[in-house]
Formats: sequence, C-alpha cells, structure tokens
Amino acid sequence: MRAVEPATGFRHFHNELAQLKQRLLDMSVEAERLVELSITSLLDRDQAIAEEVIAGDKAINLLEVEIEQRAVALLALQQPMARDLRFIVGTIKVSSDLERVGDHAVNISESAVRLIADGGRLTPSPEIEDMARRAKSMLSDALDAFTRADGALGREVCKADDAVDALHNSVFRILLTHMMADPRTITPSLELLLVSRNLERVADLATNISEDAVYLAEGKQIKHHFED
Repeated sequence: MRAVEPATGFRHFHNELAQLKQRLLDMSVEAERLVELSITSLLDRDQAIAEEVIAGDKAINLLEVEIEQRAVALLALQQPMARDLRFIVGTIKVSSDLERVGDHAVNISESAVRLIADGGRLTPSPEIEDMARRAKSMLSDALDAFTRADGALGREVCKADDAVDALHNSVFRILLTHMMADPRTITPSLELLLVSRNLERVADLATNISEDAVYLAEGKQIKHHFED
C-alpha cells in the first residue's frame, strides 16, 4: 500500500480544519439566533417563538457533539502544532460555551412562557432590554474575535462585561423595589430576575470565548487578569 504523500496529508488536514471551523460558525449562528428569539419572545410575549427556542436547543446540542468529535479526531490523527493546536483546543471550549448559551436562551424563553401565563402584570424594564442588547453584541463580537483570531477585539469584549454586570445589579434593585411595594409582583419579578441572570451568564460566556480568542491570536492566557 502506498504511503500518503506529505502534500496530500497536509491538504487533508487543512480541509478537515476548514470543515471544523465551518461547523463552529454554523453553531455560532444558531446560538446567536436562539438568544435573539428568546429576547423577542420575552418582549413581545410571543409563546410560539418561545417554544421555537426551546425546541431549537436540540440542534445546538448535536452540533456540540459533532464539533468535539471532529476536533478530537484531528488531535489524535494529525498531531497539530502551534496555532492550529490552539485553534482546535479552543474550538472544543467554544462549542461547550455555545451549548451553554443555548441553554440560557431556553431558560429565558421558559421564563417568557411563565410570564405570559401570569398575565403580564410586570413588563421587562429598559435595563433588561439594554442587557440583552449588550450581551448579544458581546457574543457576536466574541465569536468574530475567535474565528478571525483577533486578540484586540477579544480584549474589548472582556472589558464590556462590567457594564452588563452593573445592569444586572440595577435590575435586582428595581425588582426588589417592586416586590416590596406590591407582593403581587413577586412571582413575575423573580422571573425577570432569572432572565437578567441568564443574560449576565451569556455575557460571561462571551467573555470566556474572547479570552480563548486572545489565546489563539497571541498565545497568552488572560483569564482572571485581562487588564494586565
């Protein structure tokens, strides 16, 4: 049996790497779509959209499994080096983060369903809408930073997380005031607090992805001390 020529093996490796990147991009698009729809279901009180998000989580889960299998096969069979190695390892981590983003989108949609059933006695505050906008932007930028190996953009996303955390604290104070003033708002307030918490977690996951983008681009670990 003829041995595989080096050039052929090189082309095969980079074809497989390109396919891995494409599947990660597919997963990115789907995760961003679910987050967008979950917020729409909340703000528009649209149960059909909420149910679409809940059903759509299965596709995210399947993509995570496929990406991990592809990445592990490349690690085992090709023994990549340098940036290729960092990209493959990073892809496994990013796909796991995206799967969790999908879970948070489902949580938001489930809260939307319960708020619809409650009769809409309490509507989301402007702070929640602002959180949603910022979290979605962070997620989109983080994924761009990773797929383009853009360390500078990754660092900017990390810095943006503080604003989302501050908004979450503001939402907590606003909802606490509602609950103290009118006990009938306790149940919807707790649901909106859960929405806020899930949006904060989406922003945290975007930060994780951005840290991986910096590592991919620069070979530097910046977790827990990106200011340095």
